[in-house]
Amino acid sequence: MTVFHNSVIAEIGSVHDGSFGNACKLIALAAELGADWAKFQTHIAEAETLANAPSPAYFRGEPRMEYFRRTGFSLEQWRGLKTKATEAKINFLSSPFSLEAVDLLEAVGVDAYKIPSGEVTNLPLLERVAATRKPTLLSSGMSDWAELDRAVAALRPGGPLIIMQCTSAYPCPPDSWGLNVIGEMSQRYRLPVGFSDHSVGLAAPIAAAALGAVCIEKHLTFSKKMYGSDAANAMEPEGFAAMVDGLHETWTAFGSPVNKDDMSAFADMKRIFEKSIVSARALDAGAILKFEDLAFKKPGDGISATRFKEVIGKQVRQQLPADHKFTEKDFK
Repeated sequence: MTVFHNSVIAEIGSVHDGSFGNACKLIALAAELGADWAKFQTHIAEAETLANAPSPAYFRGEPRMEYFRRTGFSLEQWRGLKTKATEAKINFLSSPFSLEAVDLLEAVGVDAYKIPSGEVTNLPLLERVAATRKPTLLSSGMSDWAELDRAVAALRPGGPLIIMQCTSAYPCPPDSWGLNVIGEMSQRYRLPVGFSDHSVGLAAPIAAAALGAVCIEKHLTFSKKMYGSDAANAMEPEGFAAMVDGLHETWTAFGSPVNKDDMSAFADMKRIFEKSIVSARALDAGAILKFEDLAFKKPGDGISATRFKEVIGKQVRQQLPADHKFTEKDFK
């Protein structure tokens, strides 16, 4: 089983907006809310983007180069974040967006990697991550099967690999969740599959867990009103906590098969709620029972109502009052 089995990943991403203090607080919050992993994005502006690179439609607040420069952390700050995660007893991973970012994260001692959607075709980066032999999550957000096939082939020689069903839409509507792809990925690659969620609620992650997703990644923010591209589509603390509880209940349920033939736990309940066959009226000795002579009442510790056809036509030994609970000794 993977290190990500039945785990919740709090995607902090760039919600911190370049504030080291906020980043530390978000790690502590993720741990407090029950997440198993605190996930970041490691951007080194000059290593990953040209100065004139366009911004995505969902965020045009400032040029990408300036944004990555402003929100990036130094090596010592990244080490500080790793220390904060260790102190909070939460695992630490990040998405590198350049070869240099992989080298930085190795220097930090990151616990695992996430390949972000835009890096799936960046085979040099995938090979660098695979060489670390650390657990890796592979996003599938904007990749077709052929691109994923190449990425999986590049990453298989490395550490444990988990493929994440993901749709790169912010926010992602229900008709684009792609829950069917979870099973398709599992069959195609024979690898564990997780779900990276960009929807606004908790229905998608719960449904994904029910369909076999071994881990769930969800953006976490203090408030949707925070600046940046991630916060508006992230989940606030109250909702995140409810999602964590729901996911663990779902995983527990699916990991606990019930034997429908084992009713030992319901013995008392069956006696209290089920029905026994009783006399519908007073009966004379020697009476031959007809359906009209029978009634079906609690408790269920007599002759079960399921046997009523066996009782019809039997002859009673002695006079019986109404509401008499029949036993085998009552019949000749």
